[in-house]
Amino acid sequence: MTAAVQRDSLLFLAPMAGVTNTVFRQLCKRFGADVLTTEFLSAEGILHRNDRTRRYLEFSASERPLGVQLFGGNPEHLADAVRAVVDWVSPDFIDLNFGCPVNKVVCRNGGSALLRDCPLLARVAGAVVKAAGHVPVTAKIRIGWDEQSINALETSHVLEGEGIQRLAIHGRTKSQGYSGAANWQVIGAVAELLTIPVIGNGDIASGEDALRRLRETKVAGLMIGRAAMSSPWIFSEIRAALAGTGEVLSVDLRGRWDFIIEHCRLEIAWWDGREDFAMRAMRARLMAYTRGMPGGPRLRASLQSVVTLEQVREIASDHVLSAAACT
Repeated sequence: MTAAVQRDSLLFLAPMAGVTNTVFRQLCKRFGADVLTTEFLSAEGILHRNDRTRRYLEFSASERPLGVQLFGGNPEHLADAVRAVVDWVSPDFIDLNFGCPVNKVVCRNGGSALLRDCPLLARVAGAVVKAAGHVPVTAKIRIGWDEQSINALETSHVLEGEGIQRLAIHGRTKSQGYSGAANWQVIGAVAELLTIPVIGNGDIASGEDALRRLRETKVAGLMIGRAAMSSPWIFSEIRAALAGTGEVLSVDLRGRWDFIIEHCRLEIAWWDGREDFAMRAMRARLMAYTRGMPGGPRLRASLQSVVTLEQVREIASDHVLSAAACT
C-alpha cells in the first residue's frame, strides 16, 4: 500500500559512536533534525558513572527531545542503568540498541546479538520499560542477523508487546554491516503490522530519497545516519522536499569549509580549549566532510595530521583557491 507523504514526518539523527556528541547533535538540530539520541552507552558504563560516560551524556536544553541510548544483554543491569540515567540526566526517552553490528558489542551479547534470542530480547525490553517508569522507551533493530534469518516482523512484535513505544529499523542485516542496499520492503511490512510509530533507516541521502520512502511505506519518520556525517544540511534538504517548495539547498565549497571550521571551533570549546585533543578527535569527522569535494584524496592526506584550527583554516583557504583556479 502506498502511503501519503506526511509533511510533519519526524526526522531523526541516528546515534553513531564517535560522531553524535552534543556538538554535532546541536549542529544537526540547527539544520532541521527533530529528534536526537546520544551515542550508545553500556549499562556497566552508566553504573560506574565515570568521567567518560559523563561526557557522552552531556547535552543542552536546545537538543530536546533527546534520548539516551543503551546496550547490553543483562536485563537486571540494564534496569539499574536506566534508573541511574533517569535520575542523573532526565532524558526525554530511553532508546535500546538492538542493531549495532560491531563484533566487540555483539560478543558482549549487545546490539544485534539479541535479534537471535527473542526470549532474551523480550526480557531486556520488559525490564527496561518497567525500570523507566514514566519515561518512554524506544528501540532500534536491524531486519535480522543475516539473509537467512530476517525476522524483523517477529522481533518488532515482541518489542511492541513489551511496551516499546517507538521502533527504528535499519534495513540491513547484522551480517551486511553497512554494505549492500537497505531492504525497505521489510521496513514497510513492519510499519504495516505495528500500531506504534516505525522509523525507517537506511540509504536516505537526499530529499528525493526521503519523499520516496515516505510515499512507499507507512513509516512515521526517517532516521538519517551516514549521510549526515558528510552533509549535516541534508535535514534542511529533506525539510524543503517535504514542504514542496521546490527549493534545493545548495552548500558551495566555501560554505562547506565555513561549516567545518565552525564545527572545529565548537569542538575545541567543548573540550575546554584543549585544541590538540579536540582536533585529533575531529580528524575522522574531517575525513567524512571531504566526501564529494574536489581533490578528496590529497585533501584527506593533509587533514589526517592536523592539530590546530589554524591548520584547518589554511587547508581550507588553499583548497578554495585551487578549486577556483580549476574552474
